[in-house]
Amino acid sequence: MRTAKKIMAASAAVASMFAFTACGESNTNATPGAQPTDTNTAEAKGEITFWGWDSGNAMGDIIAAFEKANPGITVNFNNTGTAEKTSTALTNAISAGKGAPDVVMLEDPTVTQFAVTGDLLDLTAFGADKLADDYAAGPWNKLQYNNAPYALPIDSGPEMFFYNKAVFDKAGVDGESIKTWDDYYEAAKKIRATGAYITNMAGTSNDYQPFTAQAWQAGAQPWKVDGTKITINMSSDAGLKKYTDFVQKLIDEDLVDTKTSNWSDAWNRGLNDGSIASLTIGAWMPTNLISGAPDQAGNWRVAQLPQWESGKEVSAEDGGSALAVVKSSASQAAAYKFIEYLTHGDGAQLMADTGTFPSLKKILSSSAFTDPNNEANKKTNDYFGGQNVNQVLAEAAQRPTEKFQYLPYNPFAQTAYGDEVSKAYTKEITLAEAMKNYANKLAEQGKSQGYDVTVE
Repeated sequence: MRTAKKIMAASAAVASMFAFTACGESNTNATPGAQPTDTNTAEAKGEITFWGWDSGNAMGDIIAAFEKANPGITVNFNNTGTAEKTSTALTNAISAGKGAPDVVMLEDPTVTQFAVTGDLLDLTAFGADKLADDYAAGPWNKLQYNNAPYALPIDSGPEMFFYNKAVFDKAGVDGESIKTWDDYYEAAKKIRATGAYITNMAGTSNDYQPFTAQAWQAGAQPWKVDGTKITINMSSDAGLKKYTDFVQKLIDEDLVDTKTSNWSDAWNRGLNDGSIASLTIGAWMPTNLISGAPDQAGNWRVAQLPQWESGKEVSAEDGGSALAVVKSSASQAAAYKFIEYLTHGDGAQLMADTGTFPSLKKILSSSAFTDPNNEANKKTNDYFGGQNVNQVLAEAAQRPTEKFQYLPYNPFAQTAYGDEVSKAYTKEITLAEAMKNYANKLAEQGKSQGYDVTVE
C-alpha cells in the first residue's frame, strides 16, 4: 500500500464521503498526547469503521482473517479510493464533528497534520512506543510527533536507484559503480552524450516526494515543527544547500530532462523507450516499471541510492502509508488491536504476500521475502534481468535514516512545491531563489492556519 497516487488502481473510488458510517463525534479541540479512554485490547469487542484505499484488492481477505482471529470485533471497510480522498474526507468529518472513522489509513507525511491538531490518538498507552526496533527506521521516524507514535507503518518506501542497464552500457557506464552523487554526475554526462537523460526533474507537485527524500538523505531540515511553532529554513540549511547546488548543476548543464513530470504519459514513454535512463524513487517502483515500461523487460536493475559521502549508507523514505486510530473513536481498544494486527501481527505478513513492501524487520530479513524461487518474486526478478530485487530493497529498508519532519499541512506543501519550484526547472529563476519563494509561501499558509511561523 504505498502512495496511492502512484498506484492508479482501477478499483479505486467506490465510496462517497456521505455514505461513510458514523462512529461518534470528533473532538476538534483535543490536544495531542491525551490518553485513550480504553486500552484493554485483550477484551476488546465491538464494531469499528475503517477508511482507506485497497490498491491490491486484498483488504477484504485480510479483514476476514482478522475477524476470524478476533471474533468479537467486526470491521466495516470503506474504500476511499486514494490517499488524497481519504485525508480530505477525514478533514471534512472532523470539521463537521461527526462521521469520522475509528481507523484511518494515511500517507506517512500526512500523519503529522492530524497529530498536531489532536485528532489522532497517541498510541503510547497501548505500548506502541516499544515497537520502534521492530520496524525499519525510515517509516517509523515519520510517524512520531513530540516523540510519540501516532500511527503504525504499513509499508516502507526507501529511496532506491533504478537504472536501465542497456542504456548505461551504451554510454559506457557501470551502474553498480555509482556509489556517490559525484559518480552520478559523471555518469549523467556520459549518458547525455548518447542522447538520453540520466533522469527527469521538472519540479512539479508529482516530484515533491522524491525531492523530500533526496533532501532528507542530504541531511536537510527545511522545516521544524514544535507544537504550534514552525521554523522554515530553505536558504541556509546546510543539507538543503548541498542538494540544491547539486541539482542546479544538473539543470545548468542540461543533464536532466526538465520537461517531463513524474507519473505523466510522457514519463512512461521515456522509461519505455530508454530516453529516461534511471530513477531515484521509492522501493515500491518495480510494479510500476513492469506495467509502464514493458519494452524494457530484462534491462532495468536496482541499486542502493548514491551517497553524499563515500562509504556512508544513509537512506531516506519516499512514500509509505500507515494506520492510525482517530481520537473520536468510541472503540479505541478494538481499533488499536486492528491496526496492530495489520502492521505488526499476522496481518503484516498477509499484506506483504499481496505485494505491499514491508516495514517490519522480521519480514524484510526473512528468507521467504528474498527467495528468488518464491512465485511472488519470479516475475519481478525476470523483468530485472534475473536480479534478486527484494534482496537489494530489503537491504535499503534497513539502512539508517536521519530524522525528518513534514509540515502539518503537507498536501498544501506538495501543491505549492509545484507552483514555486517548477520555475527553476524552466530556468526562470535559480533553484535557490525558488526555494526561498517556496519557504515564504509555506509560511503564509502556516500563519493563515494559526501557526507561529518563522522563516530563516
